[in-house]
Amino acid sequence: MRCIKFLILMALVLPLYAEPTVHVEVLKVVDGDTIDVLYNGKKEAVRLIGIDTPEVYFVSDRKPGLLASKFVKGLVKKGDKVGLEFDVRLRDKYNRLLAYVWLKDGRMLNEVIVREGYAHVMTIPPTVRYVKVFRAAFRKAVSEEKGLWSKEYDGGK
Repeated sequence: MRCIKFLILMALVLPLYAEPTVHVEVLKVVDGDTIDVLYNGKKEAVRLIGIDTPEVYFVSDRKPGLLASKFVKGLVKKGDKVGLEFDVRLRDKYNRLLAYVWLKDGRMLNEVIVREGYAHVMTIPPTVRYVKVFRAAFRKAVSEEKGLWSKEYDGGK
């Protein structure tokens, strides 16, 4: 019974925090899980919700992060229009926007990066709307040895 009450409460509260999808212009791919966009007339960093790609900066082995960044740069380019879908939290502790990024072909960038093997799932409650989608995509990427989990790249093994 308590679970049902919680679900009803969440259904009532979530719409108060979630914003509808907005369309923005991509300014730059920063790395595998962060892009810069033009939002409300100013440059904003957008951290992709629910995923974590290897770091490019301040690490000794930059290769995994560079591969993830290159993959994302193949999907998103400066000037592209993308949709942002917000969840419960709008910003992270670094003041970056937190969003699910929707490509013009209707795919979610966050999910594509995980499904193709360039990210781990990383969720921080309460911003977890697509966690099941990301977990399934991750399992598929690992089982199919895609991206960083491939035999050609031994960093995932």
